[in-house]
Amino acid sequence: MNRPRIDHIGLMVADLDAAVERLRPVFGDEVSYKDLPQYELRTAIFHTANLAIELLQYTGEAAFARGVMGSRLGLNHVSAEVADADASIEALKARGFSVKEGFPADGVHGRVAFFEPDDVTGLLFEICEPFAAGPKADAAD
Repeated sequence: MNRPRIDHIGLMVADLDAAVERLRPVFGDEVSYKDLPQYELRTAIFHTANLAIELLQYTGEAAFARGVMGSRLGLNHVSAEVADADASIEALKARGFSVKEGFPADGVHGRVAFFEPDDVTGLLFEICEPFAAGPKADAAD
Protein backbone atom coordinates (compact mmCIF):
# COMPACT_ATOMS: atom_id res chain seq x y z
CA MET A 1 0.00 0.00 0.00
CA ASN A 2 1.31 3.44 -0.85
CA ARG A 3 1.65 6.16 1.76
CA PRO A 4 -1.02 8.82 1.26
CA ARG A 5 -0.05 12.47 1.26
CA ILE A 6 -1.93 14.67 3.70
CA ASP A 7 -2.71 17.84 1.75
CA HIS A 8 -3.77 19.92 4.74
CA ILE A 9 -5.45 20.03 8.10
CA GLY A 10 -8.20 22.52 8.79
CA LEU A 11 -8.59 24.43 12.06
CA MET A 12 -11.73 26.43 12.83
CA VAL A 13 -10.92 29.69 14.64
CA ALA A 14 -13.00 32.51 16.13
CA ASP A 15 -10.65 35.32 15.04
CA LEU A 16 -8.50 34.65 11.97
CA ASP A 17 -6.08 37.56 12.44
CA ALA A 18 -5.48 36.76 16.11
CA ALA A 19 -5.00 33.06 15.31
CA VAL A 20 -2.44 33.84 12.60
CA GLU A 21 -0.43 36.00 14.97
CA ARG A 22 -0.64 33.39 17.73
CA LEU A 23 0.57 30.58 15.43
CA ARG A 24 3.34 32.45 13.57
CA PRO A 25 5.98 31.43 16.16
CA VAL A 26 5.03 27.78 15.57
CA PHE A 27 4.37 27.65 11.82
CA GLY A 28 6.43 30.58 10.50
CA ASP A 29 5.71 33.63 8.40
CA GLU A 30 4.79 31.93 5.12
CA VAL A 31 1.04 32.47 5.19
CA SER A 32 -1.45 33.25 2.45
CA TYR A 33 -5.05 34.41 2.67
CA LYS A 34 -8.09 33.50 0.62
CA ASP A 35 -11.61 34.78 1.06
CA LEU A 36 -14.48 32.51 0.07
CA PRO A 37 -17.51 34.78 -0.02
CA GLN A 38 -19.68 32.05 -1.55
CA TYR A 39 -19.17 30.03 1.66
CA GLU A 40 -18.87 33.06 3.99
CA LEU A 41 -15.36 32.00 5.00
CA ARG A 42 -12.00 33.69 5.40
CA THR A 43 -8.96 31.45 5.32
CA ALA A 44 -5.30 31.76 6.16
CA ILE A 45 -2.94 29.00 5.10
CA PHE A 46 0.41 28.37 6.71
CA HIS A 47 2.75 26.64 4.26
CA THR A 48 5.03 24.28 6.16
CA ALA A 49 7.60 21.89 4.68
CA ASN A 50 5.26 18.91 4.69
CA LEU A 51 1.64 20.15 4.68
CA ALA A 52 -0.61 23.17 4.73
CA ILE A 53 -2.37 24.30 7.89
CA GLU A 54 -5.63 25.96 6.96
CA LEU A 55 -7.27 28.32 9.44
CA LEU A 56 -10.98 28.97 8.80
CA GLN A 57 -13.22 31.73 10.15
CA TYR A 58 -16.88 32.18 9.28
CA THR A 59 -17.87 35.68 8.18
CA GLY A 60 -21.63 35.10 8.30
CA GLU A 61 -24.22 32.44 8.97
CA ALA A 62 -22.79 30.24 6.18
CA ALA A 63 -25.50 27.59 6.30
CA PHE A 64 -23.81 25.37 3.69
CA ALA A 65 -20.30 25.59 5.19
CA ARG A 66 -21.54 25.14 8.76
CA GLY A 67 -23.57 22.15 7.62
CA VAL A 68 -20.41 20.58 6.19
CA MET A 69 -17.79 21.61 8.76
CA GLY A 70 -19.75 22.56 11.88
CA SER A 71 -18.89 25.39 14.24
CA ARG A 72 -16.65 23.75 16.86
CA LEU A 73 -13.32 25.54 17.27
CA GLY A 74 -10.08 23.62 16.89
CA LEU A 75 -9.18 20.70 14.65
CA ASN A 76 -11.89 20.57 12.01
CA HIS A 77 -10.80 18.20 9.24
CA VAL A 78 -7.97 16.24 7.66
CA SER A 79 -7.58 16.31 3.88
CA ALA A 80 -5.77 13.67 1.82
CA GLU A 81 -4.43 14.54 -1.61
CA VAL A 82 -5.77 12.44 -4.50
CA ALA A 83 -4.98 12.40 -8.21
CA ASP A 84 -8.62 12.00 -9.29
CA ALA A 85 -11.46 13.19 -7.04
CA ASP A 86 -14.20 11.33 -8.91
CA ALA A 87 -12.36 8.00 -8.88
CA SER A 88 -11.45 8.44 -5.21
CA ILE A 89 -15.05 9.22 -4.27
CA GLU A 90 -16.23 6.04 -5.99
CA ALA A 91 -13.48 3.94 -4.36
CA LEU A 92 -14.30 5.33 -0.91
CA LYS A 93 -18.04 4.83 -1.40
CA ALA A 94 -17.31 1.19 -2.23
CA ARG A 95 -15.54 0.96 1.15
CA GLY A 96 -18.50 2.38 3.07
CA PHE A 97 -17.75 6.12 3.11
CA SER A 98 -20.61 8.55 2.42
CA VAL A 99 -19.83 11.75 0.53
CA LYS A 100 -21.58 14.85 1.86
CA GLU A 101 -24.21 16.44 -0.34
CA GLY A 102 -22.90 19.14 -2.68
CA PHE A 103 -19.54 17.52 -3.34
CA PRO A 104 -17.21 17.41 -5.17
CA ALA A 105 -16.74 21.18 -5.37
CA ASP A 106 -13.90 23.66 -5.80
CA GLY A 107 -12.18 24.37 -2.50
CA VAL A 108 -9.23 26.40 -1.25
CA HIS A 109 -6.61 23.96 -2.50
CA GLY A 110 -8.37 22.18 -5.36
CA ARG A 111 -11.39 20.04 -6.19
CA VAL A 112 -12.58 18.65 -2.85
CA ALA A 113 -15.12 16.31 -1.33
CA PHE A 114 -16.05 16.02 2.33
CA PHE A 115 -17.33 12.74 3.76
CA GLU A 116 -19.75 12.16 6.60
CA PRO A 117 -17.92 11.59 9.89
CA ASP A 118 -17.78 7.86 10.55
CA ASP A 119 -19.03 6.05 13.63
CA VAL A 120 -15.59 4.64 14.45
CA THR A 121 -13.39 7.77 14.57
CA GLY A 122 -15.78 10.70 14.22
CA LEU A 123 -13.27 12.17 11.75
CA LEU A 124 -14.41 14.80 9.26
CA PHE A 125 -12.41 13.63 6.27
CA GLU A 126 -11.82 15.43 2.97
CA ILE A 127 -10.11 14.49 -0.25
CA CYS A 128 -8.43 17.11 -2.42
CA GLU A 129 -7.44 16.91 -6.07
CA PRO A 130 -5.06 19.91 -6.26
CA PHE A 131 -5.67 22.55 -8.87
CA ALA A 132 -3.23 22.34 -11.77
CA ALA A 133 -0.77 25.21 -12.00
CA GLY A 134 -2.30 28.20 -13.76
CA PRO A 135 -5.24 30.55 -13.34
CA LYS A 136 -7.41 28.12 -11.35
CA ALA A 137 -4.60 27.57 -8.86
CA ASP A 138 -5.11 31.16 -7.75
CA ALA A 139 -8.91 30.86 -7.45
CA ALA A 140 -10.55 31.37 -4.08
CA ASP A 141 -11.11 28.26 -1.95
